[in-house]
Amino acid sequence: MQTIKNVLITLLLLLFPCTLFAAHGVSIDGTLKYPPGFSHFAYTSPEAVKGGSLILHDLGGFDKMNPFTLKGSAPFGLDSFVFEPLAVSSLDEPFAAYGLIAKDISLAEDKKSVTFTLNENARFSDGTPVTVEDVKFSLDTLKSDKAHPFYQIYLQNIIGSEILDKQKIRFLFDRPNRELHMIASQLPVLNKTFYEKHGFDPTGTTDTMLPPIGSGPYLIKDVNPGKSITYERNPDYWAVDHPVRKGVFNFKTIVVKYFKDQIVSVEAFKAGEFDVMVVNIAKQWKRDLSGRRFTSGELIKKEFAHKNDAGMQGFLFNTRRTLFKSPKVRRALGLALDFEWTNKTLFFNQYTRSNSYFSNSDLAATGLPGAAELKLLDPFKDQLPPEVFSKPLTPPSTAPPGSLRTNLRLAKKLLLEEGWQVKNGTLTNADGTPFTFEILLVSPSFERVMAPYVKNLAKLGIKADYRTIDAALYSDRIKNFDFDMVVNVFGQSQSPGNEQRDYWSSSSAARKGSRNLAGISSPVVDSLVESIIYARTQDELTAACKALDRVLWYGYYVVPNWYLAFHRIAYSNKFSMPETLPLYYNPYQLLYNWWVTPGRE
Repeated sequence: MQTIKNVLITLLLLLFPCTLFAAHGVSIDGTLKYPPGFSHFAYTSPEAVKGGSLILHDLGGFDKMNPFTLKGSAPFGLDSFVFEPLAVSSLDEPFAAYGLIAKDISLAEDKKSVTFTLNENARFSDGTPVTVEDVKFSLDTLKSDKAHPFYQIYLQNIIGSEILDKQKIRFLFDRPNRELHMIASQLPVLNKTFYEKHGFDPTGTTDTMLPPIGSGPYLIKDVNPGKSITYERNPDYWAVDHPVRKGVFNFKTIVVKYFKDQIVSVEAFKAGEFDVMVVNIAKQWKRDLSGRRFTSGELIKKEFAHKNDAGMQGFLFNTRRTLFKSPKVRRALGLALDFEWTNKTLFFNQYTRSNSYFSNSDLAATGLPGAAELKLLDPFKDQLPPEVFSKPLTPPSTAPPGSLRTNLRLAKKLLLEEGWQVKNGTLTNADGTPFTFEILLVSPSFERVMAPYVKNLAKLGIKADYRTIDAALYSDRIKNFDFDMVVNVFGQSQSPGNEQRDYWSSSSAARKGSRNLAGISSPVVDSLVESIIYARTQDELTAACKALDRVLWYGYYVVPNWYLAFHRIAYSNKFSMPETLPLYYNPYQLLYNWWVTPGRE
């Protein structure tokens, strides 16, 4: 089989035209903000001071040192601090990346291959050079069943690679795709010698906690399994003055401490046990993060604006469960959430209701479908609910003239149509089976959100219980789809692409470890996902995203939640930061551009 594959690759190479477009960076549309020879990203500071410590926290624990496999949990930061990709994404462009390990990226004219020329200065932490053999090994390994299923799905359109010389390697694509060269540039580069010696997935052996060798800015200094890990900046880091690393990863040491849950960690933060806390709970932000150290200015709370596509957060149904097979049933349960009451009473009116799987972006479906969307949807009209074509995406509301009572009446009607009716206060089907399910949580802080929702479900005769479990057990159950309902976030980039297969496609529905937690298996969704992946223009991409948005929305796979257009971060006043914020970023990407103010350690 391998011989046949190699022959195929060779034939494809012979057929490909030789014309290439070489560049120091790549983007989804061919435009780049930063020219060749740029000094640093605008959202970093060349004046950043190297040194000092950053102490972070995480929940749960860790039991392995390989972030690229399915089983077990790796420590926070390992993939960012120790490993590096061929190119680094820019945080102030929608979808652009600039070479790091690859100093030059050449996209073929027919867009069926991309060639990377490696930076001759790139070194692993043991001083050995990063080679094209390492890159080939990385691609082959991550595409294999040894790696986390995400990589197999995400990289599936990269059909192989060919080493051209000591510094050049070409990746081959099965068909043109406007983002495949971007995906290829994101490949984390592994040390072939290390993994051939120790094994890529040494599960169940003493090697599971062996610190890996990478090319990144940090070394693993100390490990306390499940409790803490300490990273120390590599004094011989090869890319310290590289434009994409200038002003980034400035701390001498980064320590990650582990806590049982978010409530405990809040008190630990206020006591000074770690330096930064990203806050996702409104009550904690408004009420719990207060006290003497905030009043004195030792600790600071600040909202950092962003322009991220907010995606979708929701109470997610596992449609693998018989109970949740019916879209009408799922819709009925969605009507029991009183967002307006929840936002006012529990969230201090901080949130905006999610109204799309691409919330807070131009990709969100609005109004009725236009001509470009209909071109994608009309072939499946007999397989789709009429609402996809006739109703804008609108979440249930209890704002006047609406009310919770009105919503629950409609929910009761929908449930009755599906054979569910209340008998002796309990919702049962024709077989007498009661409607009961469990909501699995990983943080006890979300219990206060679930309590009123469960109470509203009880008015329909539904018995729903919520339970908070250990983070490691929660992670394992999620990977194995062992749940009825969970709270989940489907994050979205500014230019969705191959990752959509992992979210929604039939091929990922049964693949353990995939992000298709809802178990969606639909030919219509599969077709729209492919339309996103193989969109040739921004207009085609937008139309495909909006069409998918409508189909997912009226599939009622989640009870839509809420989002923020800013990050809430509490932090020690010992830090300095660049004047310019990035546009598209997560809180930790922002944090890695900070530094310790001299004299404030």
